[in-house]
Amino acid sequence: CPMVSRRQFLRGRIAQAKPALRPPGALREADFLATCTRCDDCIPVCPNHIVFSDAEGYPALSFAHAACTFCGACQRACIPKALRGDPSGAKLDAAAIIGPDCVALDGVVCRVCGDACEAEAIRFPPRAGGTPLPVVMAERCTGCGACVGACPSKAIGVSPL
Repeated sequence: CPMVSRRQFLRGRIAQAKPALRPPGALREADFLATCTRCDDCIPVCPNHIVFSDAEGYPALSFAHAACTFCGACQRACIPKALRGDPSGAKLDAAAIIGPDCVALDGVVCRVCGDACEAEAIRFPPRAGGTPLPVVMAERCTGCGACVGACPSKAIGVSPL
């Protein structure tokens, strides 16, 4: 049975939404929600301005304009220690997902996401009779989101694993 917060219930949002993508070092979701005080101290310290307050008031990530560099600023600012992982690991528990709006699916040669990916987690294997399609290797993906803002068709998202 999926958990529904009181706020979701009172607002009529009973359908369980996918979990938000939390900043690096976030505890498991249930522990994160119990520990985070929603103080927003992690938001202004992010040098790339990718941490924002979600609809419930908790910190989440948006890669629309920049990627996560795993600098650790948000973790250092988190007094209640809801964000306490080791930033040197440079990996989120997430991976890029390429959606149906990818222009390569329409036969257009585009490798922008692969070029933006420092971890080389997006490959373009040859395809007989067609344009190579991007394939995300989740085991290599750091979840940094560099591919998200780079995508000209906004077809890429990063989702928690």
